[in-house]
Amino acid sequence: MQEKIRELWLRLLRDTKSLSERQKIIRDLRTSDDIIGIQGQISCFANPNLDSLIDADQTWLDAPNRHLVTYCDKRYPKKLRQIANPPLALFVAGDPELLCTPQIAIVGSRKSSSPGRIIAREFAQALCEQGICITSGLAVGIDGAAHSGALASSGATIAVLANGANIIYPKMHAQLTEQILESQGAIVSEFPVNTPPLRPHFSQRNRIISGMSLGVLIVEAAIRSGSLITARYALEQNREVFVIPGSINNPLAKGCHYLIKQGALLVETVDDIYNGLGWLSVLNGLVATQQRLSVPIARTVETELSSSARQLLNVMGYDAVDLDGLVVKTGFTVQKVQTALLELELIELVCNSSGFFIRNSG
Repeated sequence: MQEKIRELWLRLLRDTKSLSERQKIIRDLRTSDDIIGIQGQISCFANPNLDSLIDADQTWLDAPNRHLVTYCDKRYPKKLRQIANPPLALFVAGDPELLCTPQIAIVGSRKSSSPGRIIAREFAQALCEQGICITSGLAVGIDGAAHSGALASSGATIAVLANGANIIYPKMHAQLTEQILESQGAIVSEFPVNTPPLRPHFSQRNRIISGMSLGVLIVEAAIRSGSLITARYALEQNREVFVIPGSINNPLAKGCHYLIKQGALLVETVDDIYNGLGWLSVLNGLVATQQRLSVPIARTVETELSSSARQLLNVMGYDAVDLDGLVVKTGFTVQKVQTALLELELIELVCNSSGFFIRNSG
């Protein structure tokens, strides 16, 4: 993209008009270059106070593997163009070609449980093995687990940010961000450089996550959460919503169960996603028609369990239970329960969440 053309788009992105007003300005454009003809409609075109901000955008974009994908660019996702309020342009670090590939979004609670993160990781890995790109929001918890699962399968993943693409948020995901870029993934934002992660930006970010995707998988969500906002956007955009159910005693399952009551598809295996979307036609050959669409989300543990560990596992169920509860359920001494729990935790059949023990899904 020519520097003059790019500057005009960057000025449009910082224009004081509303998004809908700015969308009207570009609705008749056929290519990014056509913005030359409508530059007089960009109110901040001659605003000298924006020069330093535009310079920051330009500097970021001048670095290797950085891209400005405008609404008129052929690399702009077709599905995203179809939503009610598509972004005017996307700042992309990494591979912009990923934006137009088949994607499934995986989102969920930041305050997730260990079993929830394992499920998100395994679903992401299984989907990537079928050539699907995993899209999420780089948040802690389920989002981060979904990105990690995609990377574990050497698959593609896209992280959509609620801030400028030059800002890593949360900071604890700096290494994950590097891994995404090193694996030919993509970091995407509609916000100009140095835009902070303000609360309203997360809702705006969520519409892009669902808008680029064929469907959204919700893994653990409280009754009031950003994940339910993403699900609402998905429904408005005519995307399928898939939900992992949980224990009725788990507050992180309340939002999931609410969505299921509203008609979202209950998901137990990747088969449920394939069947819900009609993958054989959707994937356009990525999944062979003769292939049986079955990728179970369960790990096979080869380790031989001791008798006490096996007994403990059999009585646990999938609800959180404390040490005293396990002593009552098994009739074991406290020491015997602790020994069995340690054995089960080491092979990830059980996890400890703030003093409560939960059986994992495998």
